[in-house]
Order: sequence, then structure tokens, then C-alpha cells
Amino acid sequence: MSTDHSPEAWIALPSPSERKAGARGDDPYNFGFIPAMSGLLATHKTIGPRFLALYAEIMFSPAAALSRAEREMVAAVAAAAQDCAY
Repeated sequence: MSTDHSPEAWIALPSPSERKAGARGDDPYNFGFIPAMSGLLATHKTIGPRFLALYAEIMFSPAAALSRAEREMVAAVAAAAQDCAY
């Protein structure tokens, strides 16, 4: 195993100011900071917007079988099961 210092990411991530400039003003998850996942999604101009559209449909669709609170609970449990800090 090499002892060379490796960069944290192998892709160029947008800076915090670039991510902030691209943030939506009506984002229901605006907690005053831009999550790292947003930067990762912003690096791919095709997949990122499609993933975010899918996520919005899953979490905010009024035609969903689960309530908004139930969907948030499922997301929180899934994140905890993967040791996600969010």
C-alpha cells in the first residue's frame, strides 16, 4: 500500500460558493449549509439533475402511498442503517 497522500476525491467538486450559487431558494432541506452530496451530484450534468428529480418525485409527490412524515422516516432509517451522518 502506498503512503502517498491521495486526494479526498478523484473528481473536481464544485466549491462551496459554487454549490451555494446553484442552490434553489425553495429547497425544503435548506438548513443553512450545502451537503456534500449536492456537490457530488453537481459534478455530473446528466445524472445529477435526473437523480434530484427522482428524489423530488419520491419525497414530495402528493400521489404517494406513504405520508411525507413516513417517507422521511424511511429515509432516516435507511441513512442510519448505512452509518450516514445526515
